[in-house]
Amino acid sequence: MTSRPFVSWPDKRLRTAAQPVAEITDEIRQIWADMVETMDAMPGYGLGAPQIGVMQRLAVVDCSDTRGKAVLLANPEVIHASVKLRAHEEASPNLPGVSAVIERPRAVMVRFLNAGGQMEERDFVDLWATSVQHQIDHLNGKMYFDHLSRLKRDRLLKKAAKLR
Repeated sequence: MTSRPFVSWPDKRLRTAAQPVAEITDEIRQIWADMVETMDAMPGYGLGAPQIGVMQRLAVVDCSDTRGKAVLLANPEVIHASVKLRAHEEASPNLPGVSAVIERPRAVMVRFLNAGGQMEERDFVDLWATSVQHQIDHLNGKMYFDHLSRLKRDRLLKKAAKLR
């Protein structure tokens, strides 16, 4: 396992949709292992492969208190989202030093290819739901600040530019 470097905003890969994963191979398992190592080194609650320059629809999420319970997802998609929203302060290692409170569905059901190569559907709630939605955004070429108003987004990006 290797901790990998982050792609820095405004790298175009952060605005590009990642490619679907055809099957779970040893190479995919190695990427996931590196992603978990990178996520834990941050530390953070999740990581999408484009954040480290890998343009495949891979994500890892671990919101457990003790760590070591990462969910490995390939080709994740939200198939159901709760109407009730949850606000949480989100950030990204791709744009360090800034964050914003984002509202997302409090619970989601996600369909994904798991580490065993099987299609799985799983419910995620609260912080787990926030993190998995944040990672799916990365796979779709979106950043958390895309959920902000234009004014708030512009302010956040200006602040980030000053910090660079």
